[in-house]
Amino acid sequence: MASIVDTICHIITKLELGGAQEVALHVVSHLDRTKYRAILITGPGGLLTEEAQRIPHVEVRILPALGRQIYLFDDLAALVQLTTLLRRIRPSIVHTHSSKAGILGRWAAWFAGIPVIIHTIHGYGITPVQSRWVQRLLVMVERMTGWITTQWVAVSKADIRKGRTWRLFRNNVQLVRPGIDPRPFLKLAGNSDRNLLRRELGAPAGTRLIGTVACLKPQKAPEDFIEVAKLVSVSHPNVRFVLIGDGELRTTIESLIARYGLHDHVQLTGWRRDVPAILQALDIFLLTSHWEGLPRVLLEARVVGLPIVATNVGGADEVVVEAAVGALCQAGDIEGMATAVTRILSYGTASANANSAEPPPLPYEFHIDETVRQYQQLYDQLLEKYRDSRIPPRAIYSQFN
Repeated sequence: MASIVDTICHIITKLELGGAQEVALHVVSHLDRTKYRAILITGPGGLLTEEAQRIPHVEVRILPALGRQIYLFDDLAALVQLTTLLRRIRPSIVHTHSSKAGILGRWAAWFAGIPVIIHTIHGYGITPVQSRWVQRLLVMVERMTGWITTQWVAVSKADIRKGRTWRLFRNNVQLVRPGIDPRPFLKLAGNSDRNLLRRELGAPAGTRLIGTVACLKPQKAPEDFIEVAKLVSVSHPNVRFVLIGDGELRTTIESLIARYGLHDHVQLTGWRRDVPAILQALDIFLLTSHWEGLPRVLLEARVVGLPIVATNVGGADEVVVEAAVGALCQAGDIEGMATAVTRILSYGTASANANSAEPPPLPYEFHIDETVRQYQQLYDQLLEKYRDSRIPPRAIYSQFN
C-alpha cells in the first residue's frame, strides 16, 4: 500500500529578505518528500520570490491581494482568495508565518475546513510605535484567531511569555528556534580577501569596521545605528560603519548621514547576499532593533565570533547569553550602545577581530536541521492526533487548546 503524502501549505505575507522568510523557505524545501507535498502561498514583490520558484519540488502560489499594509478591501479580497485556494488544494495542514498572513491565513484555513492550523510567531505585529488602542485591538484579533489555532510555535521564550500575558494561548505553544546553517560562517576568508572586502565596505587599512545587516524599517531602528555611529566617530575617527540592507527608511538614513557629515564614516550598501563574508570582514556587530522575535543575524554573528552590541528585545538575551558574546542595551539607549562599542574597541585589535578567536559553539537547537526536524515531528504528531480523534475538522482546534 502506498504511503499517504500530506499536503503542507505554508502562508507568508511577502518573501522579502528576512529571518521568517528564510526559515519558511528552508523548511518547505527540506521536508521529507515521501511524506509531504509542500506548497508556499505568498504576496507579490518579494526579493526571494524567484528563489522560491526555482525550488523544484515546492509549489509557489502568488496571491495578488496579499500585502503587508492593512487595507480593508484588499484584505477581504485576500481572505476570499485564500479561502478559495485552500478549498481547492485541500491541505492537511496550513502553517502561517508573520502577523498579517497569520491572521488572514488562519481564518481562511478555518473557513476552508482545514483540520490542522499552525502559526509561527516570528515576533508580534503588536509594536511599541502603535497607539494603545491599536495595540489592544490587535491583541483582541490575535486572541480571537487563537481560538481556531491548533498549535502555536514561537521562536523565542520571550514571545511565549508575552503571548501568555496577552492570553493568546494556553498549553498549545511550542518553542522552535529559527535555526541557521553555521557552515558558511565557519569558512574563514583569507586575509587578502578580507582586506579587499573591507576596503570595498569603506574601511581602509588601519581602521576598524562596525556593521549591521538589517532591513531599513522602523523595527530595526536604523536611525539609532547612525546616532551611535555619530557618537563613536567623535572619539574614534578611525572607525567606519556599514549598513547592509535596504527599505522604506533609506532616504531618512541618507539624510541623517548628510546632516551629521558622516559620508566618510558610514556606508550604505543595499542588500547583499555575501553575508558570511561580510560578517567576517567586520570587527563588531551592532543591532539597534526596537522589537524582535529572535534575530537570526545574531546567531550568524555569534558563529563568526564577532563581539555583539544589541538591544535587549525579543529573544536577544537567549543568543547573547554571556559577556564573551557581547553586550545588551535597552532599546533606544544610544549612549549605552555607543559606550559598549567603545569599550569593545578599547580591547585592542585582537579582541575585536572576527578571525582571531575561537567563537563559542552554537547550541544545536539553533541549527536549521534541528528546526526542520522539530517541524516534521510536530506535523506528524498533530496529524496522528487528528486522525485518531475522528471529529469534524472545524472542531479539531478545541482538542489542542
